Amino acid sequence: MSLFRRFVLSSSVAVAALSSAGLAQAQQVDRVEDVVVSGSQVDLPPPGPGGQVARGARVGLFGALDDMDTPFSVTAYTEALARNQQARSVADVLQNDPVVRVSKGFGNFQELYVVRGFPIYSDDMSYNGVYGVLPRQFVASEFLERVEVLHGASAFLNGATPGGSGVGGAINLMPKRAPSGGLTRVTAGLEGGGELYLAGDVARRFADDQWGVRANLARRDGESSVDGQDRQLTVLGLGVDRRGERARFSADLGFQDHRIDAPRPSVTPSGVVPAAPSGDVNFAQPWTYTDERQLFGVARGEFDLTPDVTAWAAVGGRDGREENVLANPSATATGALSAYRFDNAREDRVFAADVGIRGQVTTGAVGHRLVASASTVRSSSRNAYAFSSFAGFSAGTLDNPVAATMPAADFFIGGDLDDPNVTERVENTSVAVADMLSFMDGRLLATIGVRWQKIETRTYDYNSGAFASGYSGEATTPAFGLVFKATPQVSLYANYAEALQPGQTAPAVSGGVPVVNAGEVLSPFRAKQGEVGVKYDAGRWGGTASLFRTTQPSALIVNNRFTADGEQENSGLEVNAHGEIAPGLRVLGGATWLDGELVRTAGTGRQPIGVPDFQTNLNIEWDVPAVQGLTVEGRVVHTGEQPIDTAGAAHIDAWTRMDVGARYATAISGHEVTFRARVENVADEDYWAATGGYPGANYLTLGAPRTLLFSVSADF
Repeated sequence: MSLFRRFVLSSSVAVAALSSAGLAQAQQVDRVEDVVVSGSQVDLPPPGPGGQVARGARVGLFGALDDMDTPFSVTAYTEALARNQQARSVADVLQNDPVVRVSKGFGNFQELYVVRGFPIYSDDMSYNGVYGVLPRQFVASEFLERVEVLHGASAFLNGATPGGSGVGGAINLMPKRAPSGGLTRVTAGLEGGGELYLAGDVARRFADDQWGVRANLARRDGESSVDGQDRQLTVLGLGVDRRGERARFSADLGFQDHRIDAPRPSVTPSGVVPAAPSGDVNFAQPWTYTDERQLFGVARGEFDLTPDVTAWAAVGGRDGREENVLANPSATATGALSAYRFDNAREDRVFAADVGIRGQVTTGAVGHRLVASASTVRSSSRNAYAFSSFAGFSAGTLDNPVAATMPAADFFIGGDLDDPNVTERVENTSVAVADMLSFMDGRLLATIGVRWQKIETRTYDYNSGAFASGYSGEATTPAFGLVFKATPQVSLYANYAEALQPGQTAPAVSGGVPVVNAGEVLSPFRAKQGEVGVKYDAGRWGGTASLFRTTQPSALIVNNRFTADGEQENSGLEVNAHGEIAPGLRVLGGATWLDGELVRTAGTGRQPIGVPDFQTNLNIEWDVPAVQGLTVEGRVVHTGEQPIDTAGAAHIDAWTRMDVGARYATAISGHEVTFRARVENVADEDYWAATGGYPGANYLTLGAPRTLLFSVSADF
């Protein structure tokens, strides 16, 4: 049956049950403000007290939901939090989340986010609910109104991620919107070793506030806090939105040009973890660089067909180009470095679309929110690579790196770096139907749904462009959820959900050795999750505690062959809290206890690479009463030791990082001016922040040194 016929059939089932009656909702009597537009695909839930997190978030095909109505653990970080902490990217915002840790991609400089012990690649985040359209390596904070983190599997809610990650959670980024009253803000700043920052943020609303336009421009240029590492970042963003009674619309276009010269790479240990060098040392070769240019956008609209029936549609795309000359080293126990050169070029073209319909009906004492949706993500990637001899060259030590003469990349070549062939095509299509039932005057909510998904992956020879291998298969992922509002302040919830991953493609090289089945595509993986939890909302502050268990088939490299030969089971307890616990005193943070285990490999009973048993974050802000406009804040981030191999023979040490900051808001010549200063890693600790992130890999990421950030913003 075609995707279109499946969608029409599913929509007919949903629409047939619709009537003019609304879904009953429980009144939250002790909350500061009511959440507006429940279920909207365009509008956002309002910020909560303190302004650091929102009262709800986008929950896949259900749209925007109040947190207390959601049978999942979700946190939505606001633009105000990112701005006040001088966040540069999504990774900086997620340093506030006790469930998330940040690493890097495999052999590149992609930001990678580890949620509940499982990775989410940066290009597997969604943008305004649409997959595949975000820049692959790095997403600048200037684009973002919200960073929404859903903890747990979400294939039913969002569909499978196009890049094959997202088992432990999902991240959705919401673009900026023009506020009522407009905005003209200019910010200038200085960071690290002399990196300059200049940004403009301009917004206006028209036609009685129905239409809004917001433009963001930013430039970073200079040396970072890592010696000799220079960055040039250009950000351009434009958003348009409409707030109508029956029609709501948004369209966003972004351009990002990001280059780093001598980017400090990850380090692969040779069995024993070397001591972490100083955080400002740079063991990159001076001739290495990474450069990406991305043009992307999303348009989304919804229309109320009747007071109880709303239809929506979204479309997005991305055109991206990357070039890299890298030399990621291996290190012995004493810190001696060796490396070889790796060049690659990549071009991506992605198209994505999402359509759906939702409606509300009451049957007797039971309310229903019925939803049907269909989505597709189609991508085409051109790739080429070239290696120097794997025998490599000496690069000094971690503490005293040495610049080597750039070797020729002519030993192992795939494709033409100047004109790469298409090497991969991926198409994900899906249809989902769901019903959120309401009992007991809205105190009990039960969610049931299912998503049918088809994943097609084809790979092609790097040199000839000829078809190499492929996979086409279908899968159905169900989901069940319960929410019981024991009191207006307490919600108990439970869910069962699954994650669906497209078949992973065997890499060309692992650990300096060619992979014998390079380019082969594995069959899709299906991960399963069970979770129970409690949410508390006291009005000014609240939090969530949850117990979860997730099992995931995993890919490993065995005898130089990439194969689906493992299973990973992560279970744990997570607790988070946020809000204004007293006037002018805000708290944000929590803790996660993780028990990761390999249960279907030769390493059964052992801990997976890179999964700590404990991690915690705590951020406190205080408005100083004696000085109007002055706010001070501090943050502690702690991560337990992480194994670098499945045998548990070696670990990176537990680490703790402390950040402090202050801001002062005043008026100068009638204009609002805010001065911000922040010191990250104030104690200048030297530590390995993460290991791994890619299946079977155990590369090490060095933590950043003490870094000073200073900026001044003026509103006109």
